[in-house]
Amino acid sequence: MKKIPVLFIHKEDCCGCSACMAICPRQAIRMEEDEEGFFYPFLDEQKCVSCFLCEKVCPQKDSE
Repeated sequence: MKKIPVLFIHKEDCCGCSACMAICPRQAIRMEEDEEGFFYPFLDEQKCVSCFLCEKVCPQKDSE
C-alpha cells in the first residue's frame, strides 16, 4: 500500500494557488471549483506515484 500525499485537510489549509497541480509529473492533480466558486486541488490516487513534490512546493505547508 503506497503512501499518498495529503494536499489539505480543511479548505482553509489551501490557498488555491495550484502550485501542486503545476509541479505534478503525472498530472494526478486537478483544480475543481467548489459551490462558492473557489478552486481546490483534487488528487487522482491512481495516477499518483507518491513523489510528494506537491507537498514540497505548497506554500501553505511551508508555513506550518
